[in-house]
Amino acid sequence: MMDNENGKLVIFDCDGVLVDSEPISFAVLREMLADAGLAFSESWAYENFLGKSMASITELVAREHDLLLDEAALAAMRARLYERFEAELEPVHGIGNLLADFPFVHCVASSSQLERIRLCLRKTRLIDYFEPNIFSASMVANGKPAPDLFLHAARNMGFAPRNCIVIEDSPSGIRAAKAAGMTVFAFTGASHAIASNLRPIVESLKPAAIFDDMAQLPGLIAASGS
Repeated sequence: MMDNENGKLVIFDCDGVLVDSEPISFAVLREMLADAGLAFSESWAYENFLGKSMASITELVAREHDLLLDEAALAAMRARLYERFEAELEPVHGIGNLLADFPFVHCVASSSQLERIRLCLRKTRLIDYFEPNIFSASMVANGKPAPDLFLHAARNMGFAPRNCIVIEDSPSGIRAAKAAGMTVFAFTGASHAIASNLRPIVESLKPAAIFDDMAQLPGLIAASGS
């Protein structure tokens, strides 16, 4: 493995960091679960599901609510979600301008499936900034909050964990980055931040920085040292 001792790798989460997808995703998820007989409030869903893979969510509802979501149900949910993404999905405010002149090596590491990550990045015209450096929880044994995904991304990009900065919006992602031994900045500027009560939750996890405007990111990275 090449260890880039003198540089930084910036690892972006996708949903809620690059693309403003969480309100759409959670609306579709809650609709699907309600159709199956489980009705959750928006705030409860955000608290328990934000940043987790669909496999982790499926396991949770099976374990704690005795609801088994079969592949047909999951496929129907994906179809409904992708249809809404194609019609409604927008990039996070300011991310395009940031990436157009971003001086740091970067990649994306998301709990979503590769198909969904690429759809989101293509729809928001961000994919050329990341392809082929796109990593999914489907590539590792354990999703967030386990560190596996971030360690996998760093290893493939040739960086030691100590030289990685993770940009995350979810508690599970922040925990995963910390478990990986990486610096983590919490982004609270997407449109789900208020509904999910995000700021006080991420404050309790003590990331290295909390910010709500992508224009702040280069300065935060510079201030974090080399």
